[in-house]
Amino acid sequence: MTEKNQEKHKARQQKVKENVDQKVAQANIEQGIFQVITGNGKGKSTSGFGTVARCVGHGMKAAVVQFIKGNWECGERNLLEKAGVPFAVMKTGFTWETQNRETDTQAAQATWLHAKEWLKDESIDLILLDELTYMVSYDYLDLDEVIEAIENRPKMQSVIITGRGAHRRLTELADTVSEVKNIKHAFEAGVKAQKGFDF
Repeated sequence: MTEKNQEKHKARQQKVKENVDQKVAQANIEQGIFQVITGNGKGKSTSGFGTVARCVGHGMKAAVVQFIKGNWECGERNLLEKAGVPFAVMKTGFTWETQNRETDTQAAQATWLHAKEWLKDESIDLILLDELTYMVSYDYLDLDEVIEAIENRPKMQSVIITGRGAHRRLTELADTVSEVKNIKHAFEAGVKAQKGFDF
């Protein structure tokens, strides 16, 4: 790189730094963050669990509520429970397997009771509500009740909701919304889900 190009690069990076520094200086609100991770792509739950791991790694307290997954082996659960993270798991499994609306609704609401208690607990820094979007879409859980619990949680508690088709009211309420887009997926090409990668 020539000296002239180096100077141009340095000037560009200085402008970037000034913009970032200004945004950092302006971000002075302290509160828990509500994030929605939605979209048709793979990696929504994985992203949520990554944040749980980050939280625990800082010596903070996290809790996880898993809808949909049921008794399916979960590597993240195997690891995080050993680190003291409590889990509430909807035991019915994938809704397309049970095909029993009444049973699924009861299971969802029983699991939601754990979430509601944790959403009142000031000692919990982060709660992951994994796959909750489906519970709202299928009317297993009341959207107004979910929103009320999130809005009334302790000020510094953060919440992550994952799942496809997040309701508009959830994305409007959220502080951060990420959409995971599906470009291609190994499963669609007939590749079996791999332990340690997919679950």
